[in-house]
Amino acid sequence: MRELFHEITSTLRNNKLRTALTGFAVSWGIFLLICLLGAGNGLMNSFMGNMEDFISQSISVEGWYTSVPYDGYQSHRRIQLDEKDVAYTAGPEWKEVIKNVSRTTAGRSDTLSMNGRTVNGYLLGVTPDYQEINKVKMSVGRFLNPDDEKESRKVMVLALAQAKELNPKDPESVLGQWVSAGNVAFKVVGIYYTDERDWRRNVCIPYATYKGIYDASDKVESISFEVTGLKTLQDHNSFEEDYGAAIKRRHHIAPHDERGIWIMNGYRENMQMNKAQSILSIAMWILGLLTLVSGIVGVSNIMLITVKERTHEFGIRKAIGAKPRNILSLIIAESIGITAVFGYIGMLLGMVACEIMDKTIGQHAVDIGFQQIKMLENPTVGVDVAIEATLVLIIAGTLAGAIPAWKAARVKPIEALRAE
Repeated sequence: MRELFHEITSTLRNNKLRTALTGFAVSWGIFLLICLLGAGNGLMNSFMGNMEDFISQSISVEGWYTSVPYDGYQSHRRIQLDEKDVAYTAGPEWKEVIKNVSRTTAGRSDTLSMNGRTVNGYLLGVTPDYQEINKVKMSVGRFLNPDDEKESRKVMVLALAQAKELNPKDPESVLGQWVSAGNVAFKVVGIYYTDERDWRRNVCIPYATYKGIYDASDKVESISFEVTGLKTLQDHNSFEEDYGAAIKRRHHIAPHDERGIWIMNGYRENMQMNKAQSILSIAMWILGLLTLVSGIVGVSNIMLITVKERTHEFGIRKAIGAKPRNILSLIIAESIGITAVFGYIGMLLGMVACEIMDKTIGQHAVDIGFQQIKMLENPTVGVDVAIEATLVLIIAGTLAGAIPAWKAARVKPIEALRAE
């Protein structure tokens, strides 16, 4: 083993250019693969992270304007959902599918003030289920609870961005304070998390409180709920069709009118997002593997040239008693050594490049009007993926060296000695 190692290192030193070219092909293939996978992961993380605020695991229903006349009613009629729709949605007809029914009011813009500081807010009357359905993450304090709703308490949950405006030095100290919304004072019981990319600035107050102060009617702006037992896209489409048809009948909307009722299915959109993510991941892997193949082809070509150049040498070895397996092991060991060392170098350089992308491009955000989105979010590759890619190249390099080695081992000594 020691003699084999010495012989390999000696051969590599005597053929520096050939070794450098082979090593570059290997390192470049791994380097590009790691960079492509890192950039792909960064794009997917950014894409999914930026869309989290728009897609929730719930279904939301709102009334809109009809587009065609129907059943004696004119077109362009405003459809307003009401408490009867809420009761129907939570009723026995859908009890096997629908759960956690929530509703919200139409809402109103108002000026929030505390200790001389003001900030704009959009007051929204919601039920306690709103937090779970819309995945509201609390920064400090709590969300609205059933007692707030039952007793119509004057409490509110602010966005963190609004708390920063009311007290820039210590936003969390707004918790427990009384904040005026116009002429009505509310106690802040919670602050939900927002960052610079988050467009939400709703101020949540109990549904019953909103109705008691601002709107005494039975009208609701939207109904939200979760569903269970619907596993495929077809299941969700069928549910939407049946549920939507029922709501349309209740409000005398034409069955083919697609504008009277608006249904936003977060489950379906999430399925489509996951599908898009899978397609992007597969595409990045295909591009990366094609790049890796270029490195494998480079190693194969150089190994073929190496064997051809050393045919005379192999003839001498066989003439003095070397067995075919000795020559085979020599070439394979040389191939493994080159691909392992330079593949490891390419892997390290690729991971360093991903970290550089994270510290440079990953820190830049693009303003799209209502929020800022990052170009790349954590564009890195796991160590396990990097090692697996390197092992693939090492195995491929071994096979690339095994084929010419097998041919060289079968050459007869007299024919090898005649080779120039």
